[in-house]
Amino acid sequence: MARTDGLCERCDARGLTVFATVVDHIKPLALGGTDEDSNTRNLCDPCHAEATAEQFGMRTARGIGRDGRPTSPDHPWNRPDRT
Repeated sequence: MARTDGLCERCDARGLTVFATVVDHIKPLALGGTDEDSNTRNLCDPCHAEATAEQFGMRTARGIGRDGRPTSPDHPWNRPDRT
């Protein structure tokens, strides 16, 4: 975590400042990766879930933004306040 000052590397590459919560293996140990610093990256939980899904050929959730909120403008959470 010290390498990136505790920030998520994927988010940082997108210009976002998000705290990392997981040290992820770039090539997973289960797929023959090594447990060395050069094979790790610091990720936040959403990026870790996305990376794991990519690495193991799983689908990622659609319609959910990186912040965990629905992306559809019609979703009730995204409608203007009507009070």
